[in-house]
Order: sequence, then structure tokens, then C-alpha cells
Amino acid sequence: MNKRILLLLCTIATFIANAQESYSGKGDVKFQVGANFQNGGNGIISTVDFGLGENMSYGFSASYLLGANNILGIKPKFEDRADFRARFNANLGKVINIDEKIDIYPGLDLGLRNFGGHVGARYFFSQGFGLYTEAGFPIAKYDSTPGVFGHLNNQFNVSFGMSFNL
Repeated sequence: MNKRILLLLCTIATFIANAQESYSGKGDVKFQVGANFQNGGNGIISTVDFGLGENMSYGFSASYLLGANNILGIKPKFEDRADFRARFNANLGKVINIDEKIDIYPGLDLGLRNFGGHVGARYFFSQGFGLYTEAGFPIAKYDSTPGVFGHLNNQFNVSFGMSFNL
């Protein structure tokens, strides 16, 4: 048992010691996949971000609620569960002079249900693999999904998962 714990600690230390830059600027591409949590349902989310400059990126996200709650005996349809967004990020890791393995990125997004914002963080253990967490919130809602499921993908949500350098 002690040998396994020692092996695990050595592996983690190796990942941390070999950690790479979390955002490298123009030409950088990040792909993320993770779990999404919000009131009324949980699901999956994936994002892709493309570096525009030293501290800016744009991208797209898609989410789908797998475990959306039935309301009044009605089951949510695909259009109630799915959301697609275009996004813009300000990658602040270098600006606020923190460890190059960490990137903090506030941003804005335009989706099928709202204009919103998000704030997230990435930590890279190696050149190609890291973890991320992100919180999203609507700024201006519009009613593209009227009825009992209009709140899905149109409220505060939290996601976390894996981040990959492409």
C-alpha cells in the first residue's frame, strides 16, 4: 500500500514539474470537455478556444443536459436541453503575473438563449493535459425556448473537466 502511495505521489510530482504554459497567445488552441451543473439538470459541455493575441482568444461551446428534470410530467426536448455559444476570452495569466501553468480567463458569450459572461481557470499538468473550471451567468436573457424549460441553459451554471492543448 505504501509503495502505491509513493508511486502516486511521484507521478503527480512529475506532472507538476513538467507543467507547461497554460496559454501561449496567438495560434494557441485549447479543447475542453467536462460536466455542467445547473438548476434543473446536469450534462456535458465542450469548448474550443483559439488564440487571437497575447491575451485574447475566441471560441465556441456546446452543452447538452443529460439529466434534465421533467416538469409537470413533461419531458424536455432536444432544443430544451442543447445550447450553442460563441465566446470571447481575456486570458489574464500573464497580465496578472501568475504561474505560467495557470490561466484565468473572464469572457463574454452569445448563445441561443442569452448574452452572458463566464469566468474560468485552467491548470496544465503537462504540455497537453490540464484541468479547468468555469462559471457562467446570463447578462441579458431572451426567450428562445418559451414554456416550462426556458430556464435550462439560461441561468448560472458551473462546469469542470479536462483541458487539452491541440
